[in-house]
Amino acid sequence: MLNRVARSKRVKLGIAATFMLAMALPSAFAAKKLPPKPQLHHQQNTPHTSVWLQKQVRHQLLMLPYYTVFDNLEYRVSGYRVELSGQVVNPVLKSDAEAAVKRIEGVQQVINHIEVLPLSNFDDQIRIAAYRRIYGYPTFEKYAIQAMPPIHIIVKNGHITLMGVVDSKMDSQIAYMQARSVPDVFSVTNDLRVVED
Repeated sequence: MLNRVARSKRVKLGIAATFMLAMALPSAFAAKKLPPKPQLHHQQNTPHTSVWLQKQVRHQLLMLPYYTVFDNLEYRVSGYRVELSGQVVNPVLKSDAEAAVKRIEGVQQVINHIEVLPLSNFDDQIRIAAYRRIYGYPTFEKYAIQAMPPIHIIVKNGHITLMGVVDSKMDSQIAYMQARSVPDVFSVTNDLRVVED
C-alpha cells in the first residue's frame, strides 16, 4: 500500500516537473535569441533576376499598339539595365518602347538605340508588296493569322531585311524567295531564325 502511494507521488512529481520544464523552455530560448531562419529567394519570379526582366521586357514590347510586321524591336538585359535596338517606321514607337520598359519594376536604366527608318513612299510600296508576297503565300497562312506575325519585313532605301522566327529552314527559304520576287528591290537579306536552332 505504501509502495503504491509512493509510486503515485513520484508520478505526480514527474508530471509536475515535466510541465515546469516545458513552461520554462520557451522563455529560455527567447532569452538566448536564436538567429532568424534564412529566407528562401525564388529566383524565377523576382524583379531582381535577368530571366524575369527579359520576360517582362518582351511582354511589354509585344503589347505596344504601333508595333507591326514592318518594325523590329530587340533588347538586351544586363543586370538592371535594358538596351533597346532595332528599326521602326513610326517614330512614336521608339519613345513608346522606351517608356514601357522604364515602367517595369527593377529596371534602373534604359538605353535606346532604336533606329527610326526614313520616310519614303518608295519603301512603303515595297513593304506592302513584300507583305502580300510573303503572307499571301499558302505556306505562310499559319503565320498570318497570329496576333503578331513572326516574319518582320524591314525596308530601308529599297533594301529588305527579313527578321523573326519561322518553323523550318524551308519556310525561311520560301520567305526569302518571295521577298526577292518583289519588283524594284535592290537587295534582300535573310536574317530569319529557325525555331529548332
